[in-house]
Amino acid sequence: MRLEAITWDRLTDALAERVGTTASADGGPWLRIAVDGAPAARPADIAGRLAEALRLRGRPVHVVAADGFLRPASLRLEYGKEDPDAYYDTWFDRQALWREVFTPLDPGGTGRVLPDLWDPRTDRATRSPYAELPPGGVLLLHGPLLFGHWFPFDLSVHLKLSSAALARRTPQDERWTLPAFARYEDEVRPEEAADVVVKADDPDRPAWNGHG
Repeated sequence: MRLEAITWDRLTDALAERVGTTASADGGPWLRIAVDGAPAARPADIAGRLAEALRLRGRPVHVVAADGFLRPASLRLEYGKEDPDAYYDTWFDRQALWREVFTPLDPGGTGRVLPDLWDPRTDRATRSPYAELPPGGVLLLHGPLLFGHWFPFDLSVHLKLSSAALARRTPQDERWTLPAFARYEDEVRPEEAADVVVKADDPDRPAWNGHG
């Protein structure tokens, strides 16, 4: 894959322009955008930048973090606190993401999206109110391991880190997750699944594949 250097500001503007020319694959009035990446790649940052750029262009945006849809600790930690296969397979409540985030944005849906479901710090439901995304609005879902679940993304961005950069930038107490990301690369091949790939080994010098 050929990559070219770009600044984060230019990348944000380019992605916002791409969103402006993207149509919903199912003909519905909402767009669903993924910003996929390991926590070390900081997908929340680019999702926040893109959300602001879209709002400045007059688009309603709702940002959802995959980490807001973790399963209860009794399920996440069934096989211990540092099991990479459990992190890969069972930590994230993907059924809840379908039910509370994607289904409301189907054609004829309500547009009422739940921003989060579970607080891992308290291990309790967040009880957050639903947010209504008006027609023409954009959902931005960010977080790790987003591909391979048939989520109906209209545009997908993958923040790529080499294995060395991922290990270097992952905090020591989270390095037990590294085998999960190696498995993701092997089984899902996120570079091939994404419309846009951004190499972020050097956080100050990203590179991307253009418009995919």
